[in-house]
Amino acid sequence: MGFVTRFAPSPTGQLHLGHAYSALLAFDMAQKAGGRFLLRIEDTDTARCTPVFEAQVYDDLAWLGLSWETPVLRQSENTPAYEAALAQLAGMGLLYPCSCTRGDIRRAASAPQEGAPMHGPDGVIYPGTCRHRAWSERSETDAIRLHMGRAVDLMTTLPQYIETGVHPELRLTRAHLTDEIGDIVLARRDTKTAAYHLSVVVDDAAQDITHVIRGEDLAPATPIHVLLQALLGLPTPIYHHHRLIRDDLGKRLAKRDDARAIALYRAEGHTPQDIRNMVGL
Repeated sequence: MGFVTRFAPSPTGQLHLGHAYSALLAFDMAQKAGGRFLLRIEDTDTARCTPVFEAQVYDDLAWLGLSWETPVLRQSENTPAYEAALAQLAGMGLLYPCSCTRGDIRRAASAPQEGAPMHGPDGVIYPGTCRHRAWSERSETDAIRLHMGRAVDLMTTLPQYIETGVHPELRLTRAHLTDEIGDIVLARRDTKTAAYHLSVVVDDAAQDITHVIRGEDLAPATPIHVLLQALLGLPTPIYHHHRLIRDDLGKRLAKRDDARAIALYRAEGHTPQDIRNMVGL
């Protein structure tokens, strides 16, 4: 199949230098390998994603000199695929409904008998409050969680993956998945849409992605994705987690850092090569 990678921004704000680095690195690696570079718009956050920001994604990336295949996969148009994946996991007895709010989770995890709350890739590790609930009890106001213990027990051997970037490869173990990650949300209660962990796995398979190139801040989520791929019978790409672009204080850039926005550098007269120089490419 060759080398196929993607850049998958969420149109919830302006792209900054960190996005430029990730997109340029993925594009360069695809070009060097004689492969394909795809674009995906992760727009399931309907409250914050806007057509204006989406249009600016295309404009900024084209200005940087990137090109991609069309049509672009937009998550808001791929709901049936996520629902099919949820149905498959539900049929395996791996899902349960959860009515807990973030406040409920913090309070339960901070109870005296629980000790200090543990944190995983999604924040405070879910304490299992709704784990007893049957799938048939779910309602429109529930989130949907993966029963990690059952998921791990279903596997004869746990899958593994290849990491070629700056982040150490994490070996999947039962203890890590159940104790340090826990029962993750696969569909959100607030928007009724697939959560990141499910949608990214389904989308990578749909786009035949062979190499996932993304920031090292997402490396701790990779065991989740590899497990979901195994459960759903999907291929596991090679993962390359790259360094993050940080500000002068060493803090990771965020979309609120408008001073680092690609659009601002463009307006000030900088060139795409200037951007490459700024991010070390």
